[in-house]
Amino acid sequence: MPAPPAITPTVQEPSAGDGPGLSVNRRIFRAAVIVTLASVLVKLVATVKEFVVAGAFGRSDDMDAFLIAFLIPGLLINLFAESMNQALIPTLVRVREQDGHAKAQDLLSSAMAWTCMLLAGGSLVMGVTARFFLPLVVPLFSPEKLLLTEHLFYGLLPVVLVVGIAQNCTAVLNTFERFAWPAIVPVVMPLVIIVAAWVLTPRLGIWSLVYGNVVGTIIYAVLVVWMMETHGYRFRLYWHGSDLSIRPALREVAGQYGPILLSGLVASSGLLVDQGMAAALPSGSVATLVYANRFVSVVLNLLAGAIATAVTPYFSQMVAQKDWASCRHTLNTYVRITALVSIPVAVAMIAGSRLLIRLTFQHGAFGAADTAAVAPVQAMYAIQLPFYIVSRVFYRYLVAIRRTTLILYCGVINLVLDVVLNIVLMHWYGVAGIALATSLWTVSTFVFLCYWTYRLLPPPGEGDAGTTSVEGAAAA
Repeated sequence: MPAPPAITPTVQEPSAGDGPGLSVNRRIFRAAVIVTLASVLVKLVATVKEFVVAGAFGRSDDMDAFLIAFLIPGLLINLFAESMNQALIPTLVRVREQDGHAKAQDLLSSAMAWTCMLLAGGSLVMGVTARFFLPLVVPLFSPEKLLLTEHLFYGLLPVVLVVGIAQNCTAVLNTFERFAWPAIVPVVMPLVIIVAAWVLTPRLGIWSLVYGNVVGTIIYAVLVVWMMETHGYRFRLYWHGSDLSIRPALREVAGQYGPILLSGLVASSGLLVDQGMAAALPSGSVATLVYANRFVSVVLNLLAGAIATAVTPYFSQMVAQKDWASCRHTLNTYVRITALVSIPVAVAMIAGSRLLIRLTFQHGAFGAADTAAVAPVQAMYAIQLPFYIVSRVFYRYLVAIRRTTLILYCGVINLVLDVVLNIVLMHWYGVAGIALATSLWTVSTFVFLCYWTYRLLPPPGEGDAGTTSVEGAAAA
Protein backbone atom coordinates (compact mmCIF):
# COMPACT_ATOMS: atom_id res chain seq x y z
CA MET A 1 0.00 0.00 0.00
CA PRO A 2 1.44 3.42 -0.93
CA ALA A 3 2.39 5.71 1.90
CA PRO A 4 -0.12 8.43 2.74
CA PRO A 5 0.63 11.87 1.34
CA ALA A 6 2.60 14.26 3.47
CA ILE A 7 0.46 16.59 5.51
CA THR A 8 1.34 20.25 5.31
CA PRO A 9 0.29 22.19 8.40
CA THR A 10 -2.61 24.44 7.53
CA VAL A 11 -1.82 27.22 10.00
CA GLN A 12 1.19 29.36 9.19
CA GLU A 13 2.97 32.05 11.08
CA PRO A 14 2.02 35.49 9.80
CA SER A 15 4.62 37.23 7.70
CA ALA A 16 6.32 40.42 8.78
CA GLY A 17 3.95 43.34 8.71
CA ASP A 18 0.84 41.17 8.67
CA GLY A 19 -1.69 41.14 11.46
CA PRO A 20 -2.02 38.03 13.60
CA GLY A 21 -3.38 35.13 11.63
CA LEU A 22 -3.66 37.12 8.35
CA SER A 23 -2.21 34.28 6.25
CA VAL A 24 -4.79 31.93 7.73
CA ASN A 25 -7.58 34.39 6.96
CA ARG A 26 -6.50 34.54 3.34
CA ARG A 27 -6.63 30.77 3.12
CA ILE A 28 -10.03 30.70 4.77
CA PHE A 29 -11.24 33.32 2.30
CA ARG A 30 -9.92 31.30 -0.63
CA ALA A 31 -11.57 28.17 0.71
CA ALA A 32 -14.86 30.00 1.26
CA VAL A 33 -14.79 31.40 -2.28
CA ILE A 34 -14.08 27.94 -3.72
CA VAL A 35 -16.89 26.36 -1.73
CA THR A 36 -19.27 29.20 -2.62
CA LEU A 37 -18.56 28.98 -6.37
CA ALA A 38 -18.89 25.21 -6.35
CA SER A 39 -22.06 25.43 -4.31
CA VAL A 40 -23.51 28.01 -6.71
CA LEU A 41 -23.22 25.44 -9.48
CA VAL A 42 -24.90 22.81 -7.31
CA LYS A 43 -27.64 25.21 -6.22
CA LEU A 44 -28.33 26.34 -9.78
CA VAL A 45 -28.93 22.75 -10.77
CA ALA A 46 -30.97 22.22 -7.60
CA THR A 47 -33.05 25.29 -8.49
CA VAL A 48 -33.76 23.82 -11.90
CA LYS A 49 -34.82 20.68 -10.07
CA GLU A 50 -37.24 22.74 -7.97
CA PHE A 51 -38.73 24.27 -11.13
CA VAL A 52 -39.23 20.82 -12.61
CA VAL A 53 -40.76 19.45 -9.41
CA ALA A 54 -43.00 22.51 -8.91
CA GLY A 55 -44.22 22.26 -12.50
CA ALA A 56 -45.00 18.58 -12.09
CA PHE A 57 -46.63 18.58 -8.65
CA GLY A 58 -47.37 22.19 -7.59
CA ARG A 59 -48.80 22.39 -4.05
CA SER A 60 -50.64 19.10 -4.38
CA ASP A 61 -51.40 16.59 -1.63
CA ASP A 62 -48.79 14.26 -3.15
CA MET A 63 -46.16 17.00 -2.78
CA ASP A 64 -47.21 17.66 0.83
CA ALA A 65 -46.82 13.92 1.54
CA PHE A 66 -43.39 13.74 -0.10
CA LEU A 67 -42.09 16.79 1.76
CA ILE A 68 -43.13 15.38 5.14
CA ALA A 69 -41.70 11.96 4.21
CA PHE A 70 -38.40 13.55 3.13
CA LEU A 71 -38.16 15.71 6.24
CA ILE A 72 -37.34 12.91 8.69
CA PRO A 73 -34.52 11.21 6.66
CA GLY A 74 -32.93 14.65 6.31
CA LEU A 75 -33.19 15.17 10.06
CA LEU A 76 -31.56 11.80 10.76
CA ILE A 77 -28.62 12.71 8.52
CA ASN A 78 -28.17 16.04 10.29
CA LEU A 79 -28.53 14.43 13.69
CA PHE A 80 -26.08 11.55 13.34
CA ALA A 81 -23.68 12.31 10.46
CA GLU A 82 -23.29 16.07 10.77
CA SER A 83 -23.07 15.82 14.56
CA MET A 84 -20.29 13.26 14.19
CA ASN A 85 -18.41 15.52 11.77
CA GLN A 86 -18.48 18.40 14.25
CA ALA A 87 -17.38 16.17 17.14
CA LEU A 88 -14.73 14.32 15.12
CA ILE A 89 -12.87 16.84 12.97
CA PRO A 90 -11.14 18.92 15.71
CA THR A 91 -9.97 15.71 17.42
CA LEU A 92 -8.95 14.09 14.11
CA VAL A 93 -6.80 17.11 13.23
CA ARG A 94 -5.15 17.08 16.65
CA VAL A 95 -4.43 13.33 16.54
CA ARG A 96 -3.02 13.60 13.02
CA GLU A 97 -0.66 16.41 14.06
CA GLN A 98 0.44 14.91 17.37
CA ASP A 99 0.27 11.12 16.84
CA GLY A 100 0.57 10.66 13.07
CA HIS A 101 -1.54 9.49 10.15
CA ALA A 102 -1.92 5.86 11.26
CA LYS A 103 -3.58 6.79 14.57
CA ALA A 104 -5.79 9.30 12.77
CA GLN A 105 -6.87 6.51 10.39
CA ASP A 106 -7.78 4.30 13.35
CA LEU A 107 -9.81 7.11 14.87
CA LEU A 108 -11.58 7.76 11.56
CA SER A 109 -12.38 4.06 11.03
CA SER A 110 -13.89 3.85 14.51
CA ALA A 111 -15.89 7.04 14.07
CA MET A 112 -17.24 5.91 10.71
CA ALA A 113 -18.26 2.53 12.12
CA TRP A 114 -19.98 4.34 14.96
CA THR A 115 -21.74 6.73 12.55
CA CYS A 116 -22.96 3.94 10.27
CA MET A 117 -24.29 2.01 13.26
CA LEU A 118 -26.20 5.06 14.47
CA LEU A 119 -27.57 5.87 11.01
CA ALA A 120 -28.68 2.31 10.37
CA GLY A 121 -30.12 1.94 13.87
CA GLY A 122 -31.90 5.28 13.69
CA SER A 123 -33.37 4.39 10.30
CA LEU A 124 -34.58 1.04 11.62
CA VAL A 125 -36.22 2.61 14.67
CA MET A 126 -37.90 5.31 12.61
CA GLY A 127 -39.08 2.76 10.08
CA VAL A 128 -40.64 0.56 12.76
CA THR A 129 -42.33 3.47 14.52
CA ALA A 130 -43.36 5.50 11.44
CA ARG A 131 -47.01 4.52 11.57
CA PHE A 132 -47.18 5.77 15.16
CA PHE A 133 -45.31 9.10 14.98
CA LEU A 134 -46.39 10.33 11.53
CA PRO A 135 -50.01 10.87 12.66
CA LEU A 136 -48.59 13.01 15.47
CA VAL A 137 -46.52 15.10 13.06
CA VAL A 138 -49.39 15.70 10.60
CA PRO A 139 -52.58 15.00 12.54
CA LEU A 140 -54.86 16.64 9.96
CA PHE A 141 -53.68 14.62 6.95
CA SER A 142 -56.45 12.45 5.51
CA PRO A 143 -55.97 8.65 5.92
CA GLU A 144 -55.03 8.29 2.24
CA LYS A 145 -52.53 11.15 2.40
CA LEU A 146 -51.06 9.81 5.63
CA LEU A 147 -50.65 6.32 4.14
CA LEU A 148 -48.87 7.76 1.10
CA THR A 149 -46.55 9.73 3.42
CA GLU A 150 -45.68 6.56 5.31
CA HIS A 151 -44.88 4.58 2.14
CA LEU A 152 -42.76 7.40 0.70
CA PHE A 153 -40.91 7.59 4.01
CA TYR A 154 -39.97 3.91 3.81
CA GLY A 155 -38.69 4.40 0.26
CA LEU A 156 -36.45 7.30 1.31
CA LEU A 157 -34.82 5.63 4.33
CA PRO A 158 -31.77 4.26 2.39
CA VAL A 159 -30.77 7.87 1.73
CA VAL A 160 -29.94 8.29 5.42
CA LEU A 161 -27.01 5.86 5.54
CA VAL A 162 -25.65 6.71 2.09
CA VAL A 163 -25.59 10.49 2.54
CA GLY A 164 -24.22 10.13 6.08
CA ILE A 165 -21.20 8.24 4.77
CA ALA A 166 -20.69 10.82 2.00
CA GLN A 167 -20.77 13.73 4.46
CA ASN A 168 -18.19 12.08 6.72
CA CYS A 169 -15.84 11.64 3.76
CA THR A 170 -16.36 15.24 2.66
CA ALA A 171 -15.46 16.58 6.12
CA VAL A 172 -12.25 14.53 6.11
CA LEU A 173 -11.29 15.85 2.67
CA ASN A 174 -11.71 19.41 3.95
CA THR A 175 -9.00 18.81 6.59
CA PHE A 176 -6.56 18.38 3.67
CA GLU A 177 -7.70 21.76 2.32
CA ARG A 178 -9.56 19.93 -0.43
CA PHE A 179 -12.70 21.99 -0.93
CA ALA A 180 -13.56 22.27 -4.63
CA TRP A 181 -14.40 18.76 -5.79
CA PRO A 182 -16.14 17.71 -2.56
CA ALA A 183 -18.37 20.78 -2.95
CA ILE A 184 -19.09 20.11 -6.65
CA VAL A 185 -19.85 16.39 -6.50
CA PRO A 186 -23.31 16.79 -4.83
CA VAL A 187 -24.54 18.17 -8.18
CA VAL A 188 -25.17 14.57 -9.24
CA MET A 189 -28.13 14.34 -6.83
CA PRO A 190 -30.37 17.06 -8.34
CA LEU A 191 -29.31 15.99 -11.84
CA VAL A 192 -30.54 12.46 -11.24
CA ILE A 193 -33.78 13.76 -9.67
CA ILE A 194 -34.43 15.98 -12.70
CA VAL A 195 -34.01 13.03 -15.05
CA ALA A 196 -36.23 10.87 -12.84
CA ALA A 197 -38.94 13.55 -12.68
CA TRP A 198 -38.96 13.95 -16.48
CA VAL A 199 -38.78 10.28 -17.35
CA LEU A 200 -40.61 8.50 -14.54
CA THR A 201 -43.35 10.90 -13.39
CA PRO A 202 -45.88 9.93 -16.10
CA ARG A 203 -45.68 6.31 -14.94
CA LEU A 204 -44.75 6.53 -11.25
CA GLY A 205 -46.06 9.92 -10.11
CA ILE A 206 -44.53 11.18 -6.86
CA TRP A 207 -42.49 7.96 -6.54
CA SER A 208 -40.21 9.24 -9.30
CA LEU A 209 -38.73 11.65 -6.71
CA VAL A 210 -38.02 8.76 -4.33
CA TYR A 211 -36.12 6.74 -6.95
CA GLY A 212 -34.24 9.85 -8.07
CA ASN A 213 -33.13 10.64 -4.53
CA VAL A 214 -31.92 7.11 -3.78
CA VAL A 215 -29.95 6.65 -7.02
CA GLY A 216 -28.46 10.16 -6.88
CA THR A 217 -27.19 9.76 -3.33
CA ILE A 218 -25.54 6.42 -4.11
CA ILE A 219 -23.58 7.97 -6.98
CA TYR A 220 -22.60 10.91 -4.76
CA ALA A 221 -21.33 8.64 -1.96
CA VAL A 222 -19.26 6.45 -4.30
CA LEU A 223 -17.48 9.51 -5.71
CA VAL A 224 -16.53 11.11 -2.37
CA VAL A 225 -15.40 7.79 -0.88
CA TRP A 226 -13.09 7.36 -3.87
CA MET A 227 -11.73 10.91 -3.43
CA MET A 228 -11.05 10.34 0.26
CA GLU A 229 -9.12 7.15 -0.48
CA THR A 230 -6.96 8.96 -3.07
CA HIS A 231 -5.89 11.34 -0.27
CA GLY A 232 -4.63 8.63 2.04
CA TYR A 233 -7.62 7.85 4.26
CA ARG A 234 -9.28 4.48 3.67
CA PHE A 235 -12.99 3.86 4.02
CA ARG A 236 -12.96 1.20 6.71
CA LEU A 237 -15.57 0.38 9.33
CA TYR A 238 -13.55 -1.04 12.20
CA TRP A 239 -13.79 -0.32 15.92
CA HIS A 240 -10.43 0.39 17.61
CA GLY A 241 -11.82 1.00 21.09
CA SER A 242 -9.60 -1.70 22.59
CA ASP A 243 -6.47 0.19 21.47
CA LEU A 244 -5.29 2.08 24.57
CA SER A 245 -3.44 4.65 22.47
CA ILE A 246 -6.59 5.67 20.59
CA ARG A 247 -9.10 5.29 23.43
CA PRO A 248 -8.62 8.83 24.87
CA ALA A 249 -9.36 10.36 21.46
CA LEU A 250 -12.48 8.21 21.11
CA ARG A 251 -13.64 9.30 24.56
CA GLU A 252 -13.09 12.93 23.58
CA VAL A 253 -15.16 12.51 20.41
CA ALA A 254 -17.90 10.70 22.35
CA GLY A 255 -17.95 13.41 25.00
CA GLN A 256 -18.48 16.11 22.37
CA TYR A 257 -20.85 14.05 20.25
CA GLY A 258 -23.52 13.79 22.93
CA PRO A 259 -24.23 17.53 23.35
CA ILE A 260 -23.98 18.15 19.59
CA LEU A 261 -26.37 15.29 18.87
CA LEU A 262 -28.84 16.52 21.45
CA SER A 263 -28.62 20.09 20.15
CA GLY A 264 -29.26 18.76 16.65
CA LEU A 265 -32.23 16.80 17.95
CA VAL A 266 -33.63 19.95 19.50
CA ALA A 267 -33.11 21.91 16.27
CA SER A 268 -34.72 19.10 14.26
CA SER A 269 -37.66 19.12 16.62
CA GLY A 270 -38.10 22.78 15.71
CA LEU A 271 -38.40 21.86 12.03
CA LEU A 272 -40.96 19.19 12.85
CA VAL A 273 -42.86 21.67 15.01
CA ASP A 274 -42.94 24.22 12.18
CA GLN A 275 -44.18 21.82 9.53
CA GLY A 276 -46.53 20.06 11.93
CA MET A 277 -48.11 23.38 12.92
CA ALA A 278 -48.29 24.39 9.25
CA ALA A 279 -50.20 21.16 8.58
CA ALA A 280 -52.90 22.41 10.99
CA LEU A 281 -53.49 25.40 8.70
CA PRO A 282 -55.43 25.25 5.39
CA SER A 283 -54.46 22.65 2.76
CA GLY A 284 -51.20 23.42 0.97
CA SER A 285 -49.68 25.29 3.92
CA VAL A 286 -46.83 22.79 4.34
CA ALA A 287 -45.90 23.19 0.68
CA THR A 288 -46.19 26.98 1.04
CA LEU A 289 -43.75 26.93 3.94
CA VAL A 290 -41.29 24.71 2.09
CA TYR A 291 -41.44 26.61 -1.21
CA ALA A 292 -40.98 29.89 0.69
CA ASN A 293 -37.83 28.57 2.31
CA ARG A 294 -36.27 27.27 -0.91
CA PHE A 295 -34.33 30.37 -1.93
CA VAL A 296 -33.60 31.42 1.66
CA SER A 297 -32.14 27.99 2.35
CA VAL A 298 -30.09 28.26 -0.85
CA VAL A 299 -28.52 31.51 0.39
CA LEU A 300 -27.97 30.04 3.86
CA ASN A 301 -26.31 26.96 2.42
CA LEU A 302 -24.16 29.01 0.07
CA LEU A 303 -22.94 31.64 2.52
CA ALA A 304 -23.26 30.00 5.94
CA GLY A 305 -22.27 26.60 4.55
CA ALA A 306 -19.23 28.02 2.78
CA ILE A 307 -17.93 29.93 5.79
CA ALA A 308 -18.58 27.01 8.17
CA THR A 309 -16.81 24.58 5.83
CA ALA A 310 -13.87 26.93 5.38
CA VAL A 311 -13.24 27.92 9.01
CA THR A 312 -13.70 24.49 10.61
CA PRO A 313 -10.32 22.90 9.74
CA TYR A 314 -8.46 26.16 10.42
CA PHE A 315 -10.10 26.77 13.79
CA SER A 316 -9.29 23.15 14.63
CA GLN A 317 -5.64 23.73 13.76
CA MET A 318 -5.40 27.02 15.64
CA VAL A 319 -7.00 25.59 18.78
CA ALA A 320 -4.76 22.47 18.59
CA GLN A 321 -1.76 24.84 18.49
CA LYS A 322 -3.33 27.14 21.14
CA ASP A 323 -2.91 30.12 18.80
CA TRP A 324 -5.48 32.43 20.37
CA ALA A 325 -4.24 35.53 18.55
CA SER A 326 -5.09 33.92 15.21
CA CYS A 327 -8.45 32.75 16.57
CA ARG A 328 -9.28 36.29 17.67
CA HIS A 329 -8.20 37.82 14.37
CA THR A 330 -10.13 35.26 12.33
CA LEU A 331 -13.27 35.70 14.40
CA ASN A 332 -13.25 39.49 14.09
CA THR A 333 -12.43 39.39 10.39
CA TYR A 334 -15.13 36.94 9.38
CA VAL A 335 -17.82 38.46 11.58
CA ARG A 336 -17.33 41.69 9.64
CA ILE A 337 -17.14 40.01 6.25
CA THR A 338 -20.21 37.83 6.73
CA ALA A 339 -22.24 40.79 8.01
CA LEU A 340 -21.23 43.01 5.08
CA VAL A 341 -22.17 40.31 2.59
CA SER A 342 -25.37 38.99 4.16
CA ILE A 343 -27.20 42.20 5.12
CA PRO A 344 -27.60 43.50 1.51
CA VAL A 345 -28.64 40.02 0.38
CA ALA A 346 -31.36 39.88 3.04
CA VAL A 347 -32.68 43.33 2.10
CA ALA A 348 -32.79 42.37 -1.60
CA MET A 349 -34.64 39.12 -0.89
CA ILE A 350 -37.22 40.86 1.28
CA ALA A 351 -37.85 43.64 -1.23
CA GLY A 352 -37.92 41.35 -4.27
CA SER A 353 -39.73 38.37 -2.79
CA ARG A 354 -42.84 38.47 -4.98
CA LEU A 355 -40.84 39.06 -8.17
CA LEU A 356 -38.49 36.18 -7.38
CA ILE A 357 -41.31 33.70 -6.77
CA ARG A 358 -43.23 34.84 -9.86
CA LEU A 359 -40.21 34.53 -12.17
CA THR A 360 -39.15 31.15 -10.87
CA PHE A 361 -42.00 29.03 -9.57
CA GLN A 362 -45.03 30.46 -11.38
CA HIS A 363 -45.62 27.95 -14.18
CA GLY A 364 -47.56 24.74 -14.72
CA ALA A 365 -49.53 23.77 -11.61
CA PHE A 366 -48.03 26.70 -9.66
CA GLY A 367 -50.25 29.72 -10.39
CA ALA A 368 -50.58 33.39 -9.44
CA ALA A 369 -52.52 32.54 -6.27
CA ASP A 370 -49.62 30.31 -5.18
CA THR A 371 -47.18 33.17 -5.76
CA ALA A 372 -49.32 35.49 -3.62
CA ALA A 373 -49.31 32.89 -0.83
CA VAL A 374 -45.59 32.05 -0.92
CA ALA A 375 -43.98 35.50 -1.41
CA PRO A 376 -44.77 37.06 2.01
CA VAL A 377 -43.66 33.87 3.76
CA GLN A 378 -40.33 34.01 1.94
CA ALA A 379 -39.87 37.65 3.02
CA MET A 380 -40.35 36.64 6.65
CA TYR A 381 -37.80 33.84 6.30
CA ALA A 382 -35.25 36.22 4.72
CA ILE A 383 -35.03 38.35 7.89
CA GLN A 384 -32.90 35.63 9.49
CA LEU A 385 -30.12 35.68 6.88
CA PRO A 386 -27.48 37.99 8.45
CA PHE A 387 -28.05 36.67 11.97
CA TYR A 388 -27.77 33.02 10.96
CA ILE A 389 -24.76 33.46 8.66
CA VAL A 390 -22.69 35.49 11.15
CA SER A 391 -23.57 33.10 13.98
CA ARG A 392 -21.96 30.19 12.07
CA VAL A 393 -18.54 31.73 12.75
CA PHE A 394 -19.23 31.76 16.49
CA TYR A 395 -20.72 28.27 16.36
CA ARG A 396 -17.66 26.71 14.72
CA TYR A 397 -15.30 28.37 17.17
CA LEU A 398 -17.26 27.03 20.16
CA VAL A 399 -17.15 23.54 18.64
CA ALA A 400 -13.39 23.87 18.11
CA ILE A 401 -12.80 24.77 21.78
CA ARG A 402 -15.08 21.83 22.74
CA ARG A 403 -17.80 23.90 24.46
CA THR A 404 -20.63 22.01 22.80
CA THR A 405 -22.84 22.07 25.91
CA LEU A 406 -23.42 25.77 25.23
CA ILE A 407 -24.77 24.88 21.80
CA LEU A 408 -27.17 22.44 23.44
CA TYR A 409 -28.42 25.11 25.86
CA CYS A 410 -28.91 27.50 22.94
CA GLY A 411 -30.96 24.89 21.07
CA VAL A 412 -33.27 24.28 24.03
CA ILE A 413 -33.92 28.00 24.41
CA ASN A 414 -34.67 28.27 20.70
CA LEU A 415 -37.10 25.34 20.70
CA VAL A 416 -39.14 26.94 23.47
CA LEU A 417 -39.08 30.26 21.63
CA ASP A 418 -40.10 28.56 18.38
CA VAL A 419 -43.21 26.94 19.90
CA VAL A 420 -44.29 30.09 21.74
CA LEU A 421 -43.68 32.40 18.80
CA ASN A 422 -45.39 30.02 16.36
CA ILE A 423 -48.53 29.92 18.51
CA VAL A 424 -48.66 33.71 18.78
CA LEU A 425 -47.62 34.70 15.27
CA MET A 426 -49.50 32.08 13.24
CA HIS A 427 -52.67 33.33 14.91
CA TRP A 428 -51.98 36.78 13.48
CA TYR A 429 -50.20 36.02 10.19
CA GLY A 430 -50.97 32.38 9.38
CA VAL A 431 -48.14 30.42 7.76
CA ALA A 432 -46.10 33.63 7.42
CA GLY A 433 -46.07 33.84 11.22
CA ILE A 434 -44.24 30.51 11.39
CA ALA A 435 -41.53 31.88 9.10
CA LEU A 436 -41.26 35.07 11.17
CA ALA A 437 -40.91 33.00 14.35
CA THR A 438 -37.96 31.18 12.78
CA SER A 439 -36.25 34.49 12.01
CA LEU A 440 -36.81 35.77 15.53
CA TRP A 441 -35.27 32.77 17.27
CA THR A 442 -32.33 33.03 14.86
CA VAL A 443 -31.69 36.50 16.33
CA SER A 444 -31.67 34.85 19.77
CA THR A 445 -29.10 32.32 18.52
CA PHE A 446 -26.85 35.10 17.25
CA VAL A 447 -26.91 36.95 20.57
CA PHE A 448 -26.28 33.82 22.63
CA LEU A 449 -23.36 32.50 20.54
CA CYS A 450 -21.76 35.93 20.19
CA TYR A 451 -21.82 36.49 23.95
CA TRP A 452 -20.24 33.15 24.83
CA THR A 453 -17.66 33.25 22.04
CA TYR A 454 -16.15 36.51 23.19
CA ARG A 455 -16.51 35.65 26.85
CA LEU A 456 -14.51 32.41 26.38
CA LEU A 457 -11.90 33.89 24.03
CA PRO A 458 -8.76 34.88 25.97
CA PRO A 459 -8.16 38.65 25.84
CA PRO A 460 -5.27 40.04 23.76
CA GLY A 461 -1.92 39.05 25.21
CA GLU A 462 -3.29 36.14 27.25
CA GLY A 463 -2.22 32.79 25.89
CA ASP A 464 -1.06 34.22 22.54
CA ALA A 465 2.30 32.57 22.89
CA GLY A 466 0.62 29.18 22.77
CA THR A 467 0.81 28.32 26.46
CA THR A 468 -2.87 28.46 27.33
CA SER A 469 -4.85 25.22 27.15
CA VAL A 470 -8.24 24.93 25.55
CA GLU A 471 -9.70 24.25 28.95
CA GLY A 472 -8.03 27.33 30.30
CA ALA A 473 -9.48 29.42 27.51
CA ALA A 474 -12.91 28.00 28.17
CA ALA A 475 -12.69 28.93 31.81
CA ALA A 476 -11.40 32.45 31.14
